Amino acid sequence: MSAEDLADIATLAEGQGLRLRGAFLCESDDAVPPQADGSESGTLVLLGNLGGSLWPAFSAAPEFSDGQPDPMNRWSSRVIAALAERLGGRAVFPFGGPPYHPFLRWAQRAEGLAASPLGMLIHPEFGLWHAYRGGIAFGRALAIEPGPPVPAPCEDCAGRPCLSACPVNAFTSSGYNVPACTAHLASAEGEDCLSGGCLARRACPVGAEHTYGAPQAAFHMSAFLTAQTARMEP
Repeated sequence: MSAEDLADIATLAEGQGLRLRGAFLCESDDAVPPQADGSESGTLVLLGNLGGSLWPAFSAAPEFSDGQPDPMNRWSSRVIAALAERLGGRAVFPFGGPPYHPFLRWAQRAEGLAASPLGMLIHPEFGLWHAYRGGIAFGRALAIEPGPPVPAPCEDCAGRPCLSACPVNAFTSSGYNVPACTAHLASAEGEDCLSGGCLARRACPVGAEHTYGAPQAAFHMSAFLTAQTARMEP
C-alpha cells in the first residue's frame, strides 16, 4: 500500500484498536528521530485512542493478561512497530525514556489541541478522554490537508470545575502535586478515584459522554499508582 494515503493508515490502525491522531510535516526543531538509514524524517503520524476506543483490542491482547509489567506499553510497542514495518516508517513512543520524545508538543502540531488547567491537552470533542500511544515517522512528506481551527474550550468554561473536584487539591496554579495525588490514591479515601478514574478529570464537562468505562479507568489509575509508588521507593 502507499503510505501517502492517511486514510489507509487510519484504516490499518483502527484494525488494531488505534486511531489516527493527526500528522504533520517535520521541521528541524520538532526533534523527530531520523529514519533507520540516518536520513531525515519528513512526516510524523500520531496514533492513540479517542475515548475508550482502544480498550476492546487491548483487553483481548495477550499483554493484558500475561501478568508482566507495563502491559499497555508493551501492547502499543508491538502493534505500532508492526504497523511501522508494514508501512515503511519508524515507530516512536512516548515511553521508554529518558530521554523522552516531546509528544505533547507533537500532539499540538498534529491536531492543534489546547492545554487544560490540569496540564493535559483537551480535545474539542473528546475532552480529556484521549491519549497518544505512539507514532510513525516517514522519510518523505505525505499529503496532509490542514485541519480547521480548533477551539480552546477551557477559555469559556465557567467555574472550571476540574480545579475544585480534586479531594486533595493536587491541581493548582503552581502545577500538579504528584505526591499528594499518589498518597490519596493509596489511602482508603482514594478508592473512588482509584476505581472510577480521577475526579478532577471526570469533572470536566467537555466530552463527558466519552469517559473511560470503569475497567479501563481502574486499569489506568492502578498503573499510575504502581509507577509512582515505585519511583518513590528508596
